[in-house]
Amino acid sequence: MSGRATMVCLVLVLGGAAVMAALNLATPAASALHVPAYAVSLAGKYLCYAMLAVAVDLVWGFAGILSLGHAAFFALGGYAMGMYLMRQIGTRGVYGNAVLPDFMVFLNWKSLPWYWYGFDHPAFAVAMVLLVPGVLALVFGWLAFRSRVGGVYLSIITQALTYALLLAFFRNDMGFGGNNGLTDFKDMFSIPLHLDSTRDGLLLATAVLLAAELLVARHVVTSRFGKVLIAVRDSESRTRFLGYRPESYKLFVFVLSAVMAGVGGALYVPQVGIINPGEFAPANSIEAVIWVAVGGRGTLVGAVLGAVLVNLGKTFFTATLPDLWLFALGALFILVTLLLPGGLLGLGRRRPRAAPVTQAPEPAE
Repeated sequence: MSGRATMVCLVLVLGGAAVMAALNLATPAASALHVPAYAVSLAGKYLCYAMLAVAVDLVWGFAGILSLGHAAFFALGGYAMGMYLMRQIGTRGVYGNAVLPDFMVFLNWKSLPWYWYGFDHPAFAVAMVLLVPGVLALVFGWLAFRSRVGGVYLSIITQALTYALLLAFFRNDMGFGGNNGLTDFKDMFSIPLHLDSTRDGLLLATAVLLAAELLVARHVVTSRFGKVLIAVRDSESRTRFLGYRPESYKLFVFVLSAVMAGVGGALYVPQVGIINPGEFAPANSIEAVIWVAVGGRGTLVGAVLGAVLVNLGKTFFTATLPDLWLFALGALFILVTLLLPGGLLGLGRRRPRAAPVTQAPEPAE
């Protein structure tokens, strides 16, 4: 990934978010330049997906780890933020209970579960957004990489992980809202969520954190650590024979990408207004892989491009031709795999010119 491409992406992300926020607040609703509130929230949602795509590209494009379970880390970050937002509702809920969320009152819970303690403090919630996905990735990665599980087997295990979490969070007795999840949020850091200025602030915050993730990821992959990581991707056995420990490199980048995905999930929840077990669905992780493949695997910038473009297409198709969206998504992935193995950013790369074929000299008689 070139530095110029990164700078262009940062300018587009930050500049685009700033322009949308300004046109939403500074122009009247009747103006042709006015950006409606739903468009601001939709743009913020796309940027959250872009954060997930960057996390997937970091492990897949540079470490060769095809994770089909990164939606789990995204959802866990979202649930951590959702639990904080639920605690902020207080007596404004349907049942007016200052301690228990509405769904717990409805299910006749008598007391707040211990794992909800502390989520009424914003600092604790932010720490959990980082720690919960990171610790899960650390434990899972340590067990998998230490056992040298890789390739398609690792992909299947990651998909099983997110599916197991999906089934667990669907249960009402888990204390996370069951099938309905967490919703009806009021405030975030004492700021009402329904205000246009709050939506604009969340969009700008998402753009800034996406830019920070891109810079962190680029620093990792262009450093000496990144060169070893690429060597592990291309030939893990040779890298091990040279004296490196591939499992340590893979574990670090796996945990880092999980934390990045969790941050994206935390920003996603207040902008869409809900988090439910459907976010753990394996299909969401597969879609994230498609975003990266469409934009360009191993480029980071391509992950952002793919996430935004594919989700724009999803918004269009699900509104006009909802029954055809999955077919369109599958066809897109097949076409990109066959015709554009380098993704959209691969179109701008120059193919190496073949060396001229010279005729071998005739042997002397």
